[in-house]
Amino acid sequence: MRAVILAAGFGTRLWPLTEDRTKPAIPFLNRPLISYSVEYLVSHSITDIIINLHHQPDSIRRALEDGSRFGARIQYSLEEQILGTSGALDKVRDRLLDYDFVVMNGKVVTDIDLGLAIRVHREREAIATLVLQPNPARQQFSIVETDDRGRITRFGRLPAPVSGVSGERGGETGDAPLMFTGIQVLSPRILEYVPRGRFSHSTIDVYPRAIEAGELVLGHIAPGDWYELSTLDRYLAASLALMGKRGQRIVMGAGCTLADGAQVEESVLWERVTVGSGAKVRRSVLADRVRIPPGVSIEGSVVVRRDTLSDLERGEVVGENVVVPIG
Repeated sequence: MRAVILAAGFGTRLWPLTEDRTKPAIPFLNRPLISYSVEYLVSHSITDIIINLHHQPDSIRRALEDGSRFGARIQYSLEEQILGTSGALDKVRDRLLDYDFVVMNGKVVTDIDLGLAIRVHREREAIATLVLQPNPARQQFSIVETDDRGRITRFGRLPAPVSGVSGERGGETGDAPLMFTGIQVLSPRILEYVPRGRFSHSTIDVYPRAIEAGELVLGHIAPGDWYELSTLDRYLAASLALMGKRGQRIVMGAGCTLADGAQVEESVLWERVTVGSGAKVRRSVLADRVRIPPGVSIEGSVVVRRDTLSDLERGEVVGENVVVPIG
């Protein structure tokens, strides 16, 4: 099989971490985030991979090169204008016509059983099989509605926030609505529904058309860990969750220095970070080359060097740093 990893987004919700790199190229536990997607596919014997690029494309190329060190063969599809989640497939449709293929986002870390999803897709002879999970926390992912045979019937609204009252039950498992993980197994026939030569999104422009035409668009509900890192709070939460499983309180990249008396906990430090004597850092992300002066306290924030930013979209300039609250 072949796979497509979607990596062309701007990563605006992860700013300022995405100022000088695209979202899938940011470090996650000291490795480029997209490397987890590549290794995930290779672990399921999918080694022929296409990655679409747009924002800061060289940051992905530097992270992965030709893929050989991961046991993969990586080709890149550069989009001069961003094309969307299905427009990306249109651009490379000539490479996707022979066999079923997998598409996944480059911003996720997961251990979902992809092999089982592929088997279900083939057994049910679906045109598309979307991997779903319950969303009991009602994170802001669109609800996917299914019937009693697992057919997807509609992509719905965002879920209401968690409260004492259960939400509506369309497309839900128990009291939890279903959400799309961004992992999908596709038959080449799906390309018949992908618009040609323009921007398009799969859940807006492709799957609804296929469903209306009577095609089997299947929802496969899969257990397993799944982290989506498209916002600053999700990035930190996923980091802390996996750090906790490893028994770690902090993660530090190469060349970091903590002075005597510095207190750092539940935080992520990229490369060449310095935390001064008596400084306190908690539940924060410190990007490359950040220096926290002695005695300063940082909590619940992302900190980057001011000289790495072309514009100040939000946050506060503090000395040589920009401090952006998380959440």
